[in-house]
Amino acid sequence: MIPEGKPTVEQTVRATLADILGLSVERAASFTATTPLFGALPELDSMAVASVLTELEDRLAIVIEDDEVDGDMLETFGALVAFAARKALV
Repeated sequence: MIPEGKPTVEQTVRATLADILGLSVERAASFTATTPLFGALPELDSMAVASVLTELEDRLAIVIEDDEVDGDMLETFGALVAFAARKALV
């Protein structure tokens, strides 16, 4: 079962990655839950991570604490969406 609002969170994460990383809409649309992110996308360096997370905070009206940011959360598109959904859909 998909939690209510999760498709919206996924769309927001997808749009944020496209905007911040300068990815085409088509490329961002091709991301699946298993698409690797940090370490696999050259556009997603440590500075871009900070920008993506700040933008997600604004777009989803969430607060991301420093101790919540780790490699697992940024490993795949699905992991990032799941993290954002947990924060946004409480």
